[in-house]
Amino acid sequence: MAFNDDDFEIENMQEGEEPRLGSDGQLHEHFRFSVPEGKKLVRIDKFLVGVMPHVSRNRIQMAAECNSILANGKPVKSSYKVKPFDEISVMLAYPPAEFEIVPQDIPIDIVYEDKDIILVNKQPGMVVHPGFGNFQGTLLNALAWHLKDDPDFDTSDPRLGLVHRIDKDTSGLLIIAKNEDAKSHLGKQFFNKTTQRTYNALVWGNVEEDEGTIDADLARDPKDRMLFTTFPNGENPSAKHAVTHYKVLERFGYVTLVECKLETGRTHQIRVHMKSIGHTLFADDRYGGLEILRGERTSKYRQFVQNCFALCPRQALHAKTLGFVHPRTEEEMFFDSNIPYDMHALLEKWRAFYKEMLNKER
Repeated sequence: MAFNDDDFEIENMQEGEEPRLGSDGQLHEHFRFSVPEGKKLVRIDKFLVGVMPHVSRNRIQMAAECNSILANGKPVKSSYKVKPFDEISVMLAYPPAEFEIVPQDIPIDIVYEDKDIILVNKQPGMVVHPGFGNFQGTLLNALAWHLKDDPDFDTSDPRLGLVHRIDKDTSGLLIIAKNEDAKSHLGKQFFNKTTQRTYNALVWGNVEEDEGTIDADLARDPKDRMLFTTFPNGENPSAKHAVTHYKVLERFGYVTLVECKLETGRTHQIRVHMKSIGHTLFADDRYGGLEILRGERTSKYRQFVQNCFALCPRQALHAKTLGFVHPRTEEEMFFDSNIPYDMHALLEKWRAFYKEMLNKER
């Protein structure tokens, strides 16, 4: 099985249980990597972290201890040094894309539901679907429970209803198809970019222009494959075209609340695009937003920002609106969601700070 880069665009995979044999007594190949010519000798756990950026090194080492990492068909330990032309395989206990989704009674906020679709307001911290190292506690586990008595929804297919996704620590609206016809219809809308999606984001710095457009290709950062970065359009053949439109909603001096409208839907698109113009998302640890990037040098201000980080310990990004055509009725539907408590509290804190700052300047 060849490595597909899209397989790893899964938000923040978590640590999981150790691999073990499946019910058929076998391990199944999920990923295969060919070591390129000229590759320097490197430990296999370090090599796999480089090509599987969402899977921790500890998780890979655990898999190697359980004989789930193979080099040229033979189990190897994490200290094995890969060399050019090695064929590296990752073996797991279930056939690819055929593992069972365990129904779990996890609370979810269902905004709308009919016999074809479910619209969920996902809470921050919830992974959308299972993957290597993370098999339970996801939105699909919760949906499997919610739909366990629905004969038309196949909970054994882990991605049946997903037509798009949002990062683990991003909150907001997500649509799930309940049957193949709905998935096909909605999938075409996302592919053809006819859906309407806006996000609210709190970013570092005072965004000078009231509105603007960021048109820059996205690809994995060659220096750190856990990150994405921008490239001039057409420069990197592996990069994907990405366009984000933004407008300022509210200014707080050292941070700005913006609305981002997606023309394309790439992994980490808003997070990377806003950083590329000097406005990293507030509290976005992965892209440097947990540092104090703007403001005063006083200890009082530093403490204020640390208190803000504590209020909203994740990137301040919320998928606020979603518009689409219903797959059966062809009715145009549009939904708006409330900003969750953590981000709402963060905005209120910055409003109070900015008001006080303006009063001092008068």
